[in-house]
Amino acid sequence: MRRNLLFLLAVALPSTGCLAAAAAGAAGGIYLTSRGAESVVEGSVEQVASRAEAVMSKMGIVKEGESTENQGDQHVLKGKKGELDITIDIERESPTTAKVEVTARKNVAEWDKEYAKEVLNRIVQKG
Repeated sequence: MRRNLLFLLAVALPSTGCLAAAAAGAAGGIYLTSRGAESVVEGSVEQVASRAEAVMSKMGIVKEGESTENQGDQHVLKGKKGELDITIDIERESPTTAKVEVTARKNVAEWDKEYAKEVLNRIVQKG
């Protein structure tokens, strides 16, 4: 009986820790993707784009391009920081929120997801 209880505790405790860690990560609202990080951010596309430009400037990301499509529902900022090509894609989710994806590409096959997450985190915090 005692051995069975110890076995159950050994199996259950690590899984609850993983679950708690997953829940804590989800609460932040920033998710890693295959190429970077994304989140739904409070504010219109225009407001979020303005915050993103301020973050780029503060982080030393040199802006290299910008485009707006779909009557302002999508805004893309491109920049460079050292060897990284940064792209911030902002798309209208609702009248008061925008989905933001940040990528930081090192080369054709490598992405710096942690740097992308840091950029996105700063955009979220500026809101």
